[in-house]
Amino acid sequence: MSTFSIENPATGATLRTLEADSPESVKTKLARARAGQSAWRARPLRERIEAIRRFRGAIERDKERLAAITTSEVGKPIAQSRNELNGLLGRVDFFLAESERTLAREEVMADGGMVELIEHEPLGVVANISAWNYPYFVGSNVFVPALIAGNAVLYKPSEHATLTGLALAEALHASGVPEDVFIPILGAGAIGAAVSDLPVDGIFFTGSYATGRKVAEAAGRSMTRVQLELGGKDPVYIADDVDPKAAAAGTADGAFYNAGQSCCAVERIYVHEAIADRFIEAFIEEVRGFKVGDPTDDTTYIGPLTRGAQLAVLEAQIADAKQKGATVALGGARLARPGHYFAPTVLTGVNGTMSVMREESFGPIIGIQRVKDDEQAVAAMNDTEYGLTAGVYTKDRARAERILSRVDAGSAYWNCCDRVSPRLPWSGRRHSGLGLTLSRYGILAFTKPKAWHLRSPG
Repeated sequence: MSTFSIENPATGATLRTLEADSPESVKTKLARARAGQSAWRARPLRERIEAIRRFRGAIERDKERLAAITTSEVGKPIAQSRNELNGLLGRVDFFLAESERTLAREEVMADGGMVELIEHEPLGVVANISAWNYPYFVGSNVFVPALIAGNAVLYKPSEHATLTGLALAEALHASGVPEDVFIPILGAGAIGAAVSDLPVDGIFFTGSYATGRKVAEAAGRSMTRVQLELGGKDPVYIADDVDPKAAAAGTADGAFYNAGQSCCAVERIYVHEAIADRFIEAFIEEVRGFKVGDPTDDTTYIGPLTRGAQLAVLEAQIADAKQKGATVALGGARLARPGHYFAPTVLTGVNGTMSVMREESFGPIIGIQRVKDDEQAVAAMNDTEYGLTAGVYTKDRARAERILSRVDAGSAYWNCCDRVSPRLPWSGRRHSGLGLTLSRYGILAFTKPKAWHLRSPG
């Protein structure tokens, strides 16, 4: 039997030691899921929806305990853990409201004696390899519509958010989702790899590009449906007609919320040279006001990084930027305290050759680059292997749409950033992923269409 430990990233203390799955136990759980899925699929859609409605009620009743669990193992400030749970309720509401209409059998033609129908059948058993940074959001984007559509789910939470994953499983089971229909699989990366090698009917992975590519390669060998929500190097352009202080407040929050540990966090900023000095001054002042500290304190805005290894990544990006001529305008180093803390960091004088402007940072660090006009901004925003989100701050909507229509990203923001809506598809391009979650398309992602050709006799 192998075990793994859950660490509190704010203190380094071990919270709990758990038994990890093995390749053999993963196969056993797949067999259970296969057996459980047929009965779950046979239940009326409204029964499955009602189970998820009860799950929503359980989350709402237990928000404080759940927030505390996530903060303890991920290090997310408690106020932000509560925010995530509140947002989860809205996402579940969307799926509850839209699933019956979206999954209904569609009559697309009736002519004489011939009727054509489209039916949306569940995929079967899906593997959900989830992430730690937003465990409620990222997990529910997959398992809620998957379960409603009639699938069984093998749920692999990140090893950094395992206690949260177990709490979700407990709530689902108590709400009427059978234990053989939603099955947690526990462990680190090796177990995630074992899950991606299983003969399932769909693999839904959230994580890094490097791991996502391995998942896709494994899925390709068996022609398994695969969906990848990967990283981003999300740009924002600050045009010359905005209030620099207001734009600084919005983009600083987009860059540093959850200590920058978000795939859609603002990761690089381009500011028109006409307002660059005023914007940078306001931005730095805004970041100075972010309270760094104990994540259990309601007033903390930036807690520790979840993974200690990421501290070295940030240090390497700063060293590279300084060597190539950038200035550390704020922060720039680990904090001398227990846990995985890094000072909120602002780099100026950056350019596109620096790793801080090219490689995902996933931490409380941002580079700000001056540009001379919209054309230079568009070129810089597209100078990336990623394509998740992009934003423009300007008073002119038409100008924003002209710019954003030329940027190759799955989500476009005008005067906002770091935002996700359940009503809109969440998708990435190039190294940011394949497929999508959310919206009505994100419900259909867990189904396979069957085309019916029905001719009346005589």
